[in-house]
Amino acid sequence: MAAEDSFRDYVAARLVGLSRAAYLLTGDRHLAEDLVQQALVQVASRWEKISAGGDPDPYVRRVLYHQHVSWWRWRRLVDRPHADLPETAVADRGRDVDTELTVRQALRRLTPKQRAVLVLRYFEDLTEAQTAEVLGCSVGTVKSNTRDALARLRTTAPELADLREAR
Repeated sequence: MAAEDSFRDYVAARLVGLSRAAYLLTGDRHLAEDLVQQALVQVASRWEKISAGGDPDPYVRRVLYHQHVSWWRWRRLVDRPHADLPETAVADRGRDVDTELTVRQALRRLTPKQRAVLVLRYFEDLTEAQTAEVLGCSVGTVKSNTRDALARLRTTAPELADLREAR
């Protein structure tokens, strides 16, 4: 199978998952699409080498999350004021839109690194070691960022506890 066909098949199989992770990171559908596209462009140029090494998912996730952090750093320097208009929520079947909006708003209260750790650990269901590998940091850093993010959510987003009790 040619590298181009292999890449096309990979993107077709993983696009939904990558898009979901990008949306949870950015909180914006359009930014999420841009983030996934830019990450896949970077991956495409090295696809033969990446796919030859086995499972390309960890590498692709790392590119996605590193690109998000780069955007955050860049935007911090040139951030423009804008109205905080709610996005149109496109919920998965069976998902409660109110819950989705509450979680999205809570994730926005975190730093990009804290958000990335929680998305990888609890939405992508990665282990601490896998999360550390994707983010290029130690397992201890993942643990401390997870602890700090959860503590911050407990204080800044008490409505999440209400959601947990309602289920």
